[in-house]
Amino acid sequence: MLADLLEELKKTGLQAAPADHCSAGPEDVACDVCTGRKLKALKSCLNCLASYCEKHLQHHLQSAALKKHKLVEPSEKLQENICSRQDEVIKMFCCTDQQCICYLCSVEEHKGHDTVSAAAERTERQRELGLRRQTIQQRVQDTEKDVKLLQQEEEAVNGSADKAVEDSEEIFTELIRLLEKRSSDVKQQIRSQQETEVSRVRELQERLEQEITELKRKDQELKQLSDTEDHNQFLHNYPSLSPLSGSTHSSSTRIRPLRNFEDVTAAVSQVEWQLQDILSETETEILQIVSQVDVLLREPEPETRADFLKYSQEITLDPNTANKYLLLSEGNRKVACMIEDQSYSDHPDRFTGWWPRVLSRESLTGRCYWEVEVGGREVQVAVTYKNISRAGDSNESGFGHNDKSWSLGCYGNIYDFCYNTIWSQVFGPVSSRIGVYLDHRAGVLSFYSVSDYMTLLHRVQTTFTQPLYAGVGVHRSGSRAEFCKLK
Repeated sequence: MLADLLEELKKTGLQAAPADHCSAGPEDVACDVCTGRKLKALKSCLNCLASYCEKHLQHHLQSAALKKHKLVEPSEKLQENICSRQDEVIKMFCCTDQQCICYLCSVEEHKGHDTVSAAAERTERQRELGLRRQTIQQRVQDTEKDVKLLQQEEEAVNGSADKAVEDSEEIFTELIRLLEKRSSDVKQQIRSQQETEVSRVRELQERLEQEITELKRKDQELKQLSDTEDHNQFLHNYPSLSPLSGSTHSSSTRIRPLRNFEDVTAAVSQVEWQLQDILSETETEILQIVSQVDVLLREPEPETRADFLKYSQEITLDPNTANKYLLLSEGNRKVACMIEDQSYSDHPDRFTGWWPRVLSRESLTGRCYWEVEVGGREVQVAVTYKNISRAGDSNESGFGHNDKSWSLGCYGNIYDFCYNTIWSQVFGPVSSRIGVYLDHRAGVLSFYSVSDYMTLLHRVQTTFTQPLYAGVGVHRSGSRAEFCKLK
């Protein structure tokens, strides 16, 4: 009997271990059905607003009536699905007040409001979320590409900078060598001239000293004769005095200041000043060139419409570029396609033929943003270089049919993008308003569908070599486009 009891206790202990393991801890969601010790919930039911452990969940999994209930991961916030006013399950969404409500609230406090089921609103929000995720994922891919490009640019910058430093050091070393050689040559010339001049001075000094000695001797003779008291003796000796020889030097030699080498110093100083001027000018020029050598770190693109509006650009259309079947209005901000010829005068900038095109007055550089309200069956929103072809019916005159223009086509409920005759279909929410963002320096051109959210339709990464101009192509009678006032 004791052996049987021990064996039974062993079995009971083995079964208790997993039960203890499934007990709900402080951080777990507990089963709402369990009494006594609460087990950890495996699922929560949004219909019952209760959580169930594995054992008590079996009723939902086996009962045909309960199989339709919505089971989710265990949640402690199930009571948030109960309306605090009506004590009913929240299954509706009020679009007017942007809040979740129960059915009773939809016919009482929210009567007359735009209401839908929570599931329908979730579906719509889920779609918007998917579009936003696509935008984020696209930006992640673009940013990863930029990171690789920056890594390559870093290697290129380091290599180029090292080469420039090495070459500059060689050039300045050679300049220093030339200056040292020129300094040595000037020093040698000065010393050579110094020896010549000193030799001449000493030679002249010796002659002058001899002359002084001779003059002193003559002066002594004259003094002796002058001191003779005998008049007859004085007159007898006077004729025998030797005549005074001419001087071996001029007075100018004695008083001329020695400025020869001061002139050399002045000349060298002049060279120094000229060299300083050259170095100063070239330093400014070199520093300016160095400062222009930079890695193009593109600033983050705007995300919200408020961010885009910081770069808003007022666009007006140039009547001199308008095709003869286009009618401009609203201060040259609006354009419509007409059946009748508008009888415009000839102008070299005008689009001729059957391409209904018009360009902006303003050239676009830097960062700028504008919006175009489109209507009708076929409108093109574009940017282009000024030198796009204007004459005739050639494809070269069409937006997107060359390497000088980029075009987003709006055809009712579909879009496409074209550049250099390469077409690509564009997917995104349909909107009557198209936003265009340009970062000329970074080479970024983006088209957006503008509604409650800014949805990216197409993005271009390239290098712009000229200023750009906004353009629209309005096809078919009744189609129109208007550049919006954003300020």
